[in-house]
Amino acid sequence: MTFPGWSSPQLTRVRRGLGLAALVAVADQASKTEILDLMRPPGVNGTPFAAADRVTVAPVIDFVLSWNTGVSFGLGNNHGAYNAWIFTALAVIIGTVMIGWMAKAETRLSLATMGLVVGGALGNVIDRLRFGAVVDFIYVHIGAFDWWPAFNVADSAICIGAALLVFDSLFGNRLSHKNTP
Repeated sequence: MTFPGWSSPQLTRVRRGLGLAALVAVADQASKTEILDLMRPPGVNGTPFAAADRVTVAPVIDFVLSWNTGVSFGLGNNHGAYNAWIFTALAVIIGTVMIGWMAKAETRLSLATMGLVVGGALGNVIDRLRFGAVVDFIYVHIGAFDWWPAFNVADSAICIGAALLVFDSLFGNRLSHKNTP
């Protein structure tokens, strides 16, 4: 399989990046399937559904079920009628751009960061297409500091990938003036 204008090394980079993206999307969907099975009230078959249960995982982590119609961490979660389509289109556009960047990745770190972002976006797009909302369930809290919104594996991959992408762009180039004392 060839793409016009892409060399063999570029295709190899894209395949590797998409391989990581697929792993992230599968892990995200598997975790969401498990949490939906765990939190589903008896006798309820459809989705989305309300679940009042809270499962304590650790002193600072609980599983709670939240249906997010916005973007990562509940931003834009106003339950608008077209949110699923708007945010799906946005994720597809960003993902397509990131795949183009994968072909030009100069380091394994930059390739991995793009794979994380694309995989996270794909995991959340699958939810939007299946449910009209994203399944969020990881809730981190520390004592009275419980203001952080619920999130999921895809959100985590997107944030870690974006943070590492910024780090790599600032410090990844050996010739960067930021790497000199």
